Amino acid sequence: MIPAAPASIQPQPLERSVAPPRWQTLWRDAVRDPRELLGLLGLDGVAAGVSEAAAAQFPLRVPRGFVARMRAGDPHDPLLRQVLPLDQELRPMPGYALDAVGDGLAKAGDGVIRKYRGRALLVTTGSCAIHCRYCFRRHFPYAEETAAAAGWRGAIELIAADPGIDEVILSGGDPWSLATPKLAELTDALAAVPHLKRLRIHTRLPVVLPERVDAPLLAWLRALPWPVTVVLHANHAQEFDASVDAALAALRATGAVLLNQAVLLRGVNDSVEALADLSERGFHAGVLPYYLHQLDRVQGAAHFEIDDERARALHRALAARLSGYLVPKLVREIAGDPGKRPL
Repeated sequence: MIPAAPASIQPQPLERSVAPPRWQTLWRDAVRDPRELLGLLGLDGVAAGVSEAAAAQFPLRVPRGFVARMRAGDPHDPLLRQVLPLDQELRPMPGYALDAVGDGLAKAGDGVIRKYRGRALLVTTGSCAIHCRYCFRRHFPYAEETAAAAGWRGAIELIAADPGIDEVILSGGDPWSLATPKLAELTDALAAVPHLKRLRIHTRLPVVLPERVDAPLLAWLRALPWPVTVVLHANHAQEFDASVDAALAALRATGAVLLNQAVLLRGVNDSVEALADLSERGFHAGVLPYYLHQLDRVQGAAHFEIDDERARALHRALAARLSGYLVPKLVREIAGDPGKRPL
């Protein structure tokens, strides 16, 4: 029998690298080149108006699963229109600003925004799985103004020092772009603040990257000590599919309340049919309509705007068509207002 080699020179098992969660792999594989996006949709010859300069200013990012819900061969697809950088974004327009909703004026420090009584919004991160061309924070200085920058310490101290704050809103970017242990680090710190009664999370990920709703995220949600409201963001019924339905069912099973806020966008959902389909499809997936926002007038988004008169007419027609609980509130956010302004 051949004697065994000494332990010091025996082959050692290879260390296995821990694979990142599937959602992070899909995140990294997002489409970032407008030409690739058009090619995937069979629109190679439809490059007119597509702007590399606009993409350089605000990069394209869209998960491939969201691309798969776009209609091939349709340059006017409502999902494509939300993400495709166009020359129109570079045209200066009067009345459009870098900070359309006054976030800078409402900054309380360390990524905390205080606009409305009783609520504090935490800018948790600048990252999003998708870059929507109409985003009101597309020019936001995330590198300087995220609550995570100081390990949450300053943000938690500010909230703890104000007993009038009873609700914290996690926003961004998208808070669910953070790894689940990082989210737990934040909520563990918030749990030490006795006057907090509710947690709200604003996220687009369950719609654009439903794989983010994985077992660790669900376990984190179930363990939170407050009632949780998850405010989603979908603008068109086409954004829902079976994978989104499954993610939303899993979220509901944790006890979270699911609401949707949409933005009224020219060429995306500016018809009674599109808005009704959105409300009904969302309700089918267990989501109640919450807000229908008039466009925030951020630089680069003017080509999406619908005037207030037409917006009100669409909203009246929607209310005449649907049950009341399926009709979102039509609102505009005005810098300095104590709440969303009904239209």
